[in-house]
Amino acid sequence: MDKEKDNFAPSCVDCGKRACRVHSGEFPPFCDGALTEAEIDELARLYAEPQNRAVAIASAEIEGEFYGKYTRVEETIEFAHRIGAVKLGIATCMGLIEESRILAKILRLNGFEVYSAACKTGSMLKTDIGVDEEYTRLTGNVMCNPILQAKLLAKQHVDLNIVVGLCCGHDSLFYKYAEGLTTTLIVKDRVLGHNPVQALYQSRAYYKRLLAGPIGREEGR
Repeated sequence: MDKEKDNFAPSCVDCGKRACRVHSGEFPPFCDGALTEAEIDELARLYAEPQNRAVAIASAEIEGEFYGKYTRVEETIEFAHRIGAVKLGIATCMGLIEESRILAKILRLNGFEVYSAACKTGSMLKTDIGVDEEYTRLTGNVMCNPILQAKLLAKQHVDLNIVVGLCCGHDSLFYKYAEGLTTTLIVKDRVLGHNPVQALYQSRAYYKRLLAGPIGREEGR
């Protein structure tokens, strides 16, 4: 618990008021959402930009119309239609290539052009960028290549990138180098069947080790 206190700086997850959700009431002293007039004007300017406005409106409409009805696959299709996307890019993990093939078929049946880039494209070696061989024994020496995935999809001028199960960290590089809009369909979790929120649901039971202290590192490192 002392470790948690050492790293404590109050923010949204520590707020019990949630006045922002109802657009009224009292905000806590640490709230960054209590905006100045200049910040309000800047946000209004950004949301007035055509693409930002279209994305924000489409997202709100889909939430309002299909709340609790549509799966994430269906929401992604509806979102792509509403923003006028024609060509969709799938950035897929090789471990989910079958799921991506099914997704591509579904997207094509819904009128989209689809281009995909798998994580091992370019076939580079982990050891060539400095990864110790110790970390290649279980998973092999061919590295994931999210930067190239992003560049290949950009080269195809896709209207919307869809991330399918890229590894933790590799997805960060993809988002960094992706051009245009990106949405995530599947988040990689090999242990929990790509459903990482289960670890949080079970954090006081099967995964109580998550609340026991630092994970995977020695104290003080």
